[in-house]
Amino acid sequence: METQKSPAGSSPLNGNMHTRIFLIGFMGSGKSTLGHQLARKLGFQHVDMDRLIEETAGMTIPGIFREYGETVFRKWEKDILIELCKREKVVISTGGGAPCHSDLIGIMNQNGTTIYIELSPEVLRTRLVHSKTERPLIKGKSEPELLAFITGKLKEREPFYRKAKYTIDGTSMNAADLVTLLNE
Repeated sequence: METQKSPAGSSPLNGNMHTRIFLIGFMGSGKSTLGHQLARKLGFQHVDMDRLIEETAGMTIPGIFREYGETVFRKWEKDILIELCKREKVVISTGGGAPCHSDLIGIMNQNGTTIYIELSPEVLRTRLVHSKTERPLIKGKSEPELLAFITGKLKEREPFYRKAKYTIDGTSMNAADLVTLLNE
């Protein structure tokens, strides 16, 4: 398991700054599933940012993009993130693109513990092909097209994802391992 550690002397689960845990990574990396499990183990609340945006807007994210465009969506995403930074004892599963806009990764790093769930493009493709969740960005793509799309998007997003305090191997990480990592 490859990880990056927090600065020496900091304890992720002690102190107000670390009562907010942000899970970041590409779609299909397991942010929502791992977030829910981690929150349950820690006794924290779990918030899926995309679901919260949809609930707040009263429409799906594809609907928001169609109706208002990406600029409005990204503003709402930032507003929701800033509100979530006021909560304590919360695990937040972000949208795949959230860390890459409006310095949201900087806001997350200043207000909590960020964890990048890293997976190879091939593993992501396999997970997305078998996912029951409808994902408009990849709808109708063949497996080779999907792999090319994932590879290209990861190349764009990884510089932002790599700013996370921790990078974990998403193929072998589970909630119990994460709790151990955060308590080191």
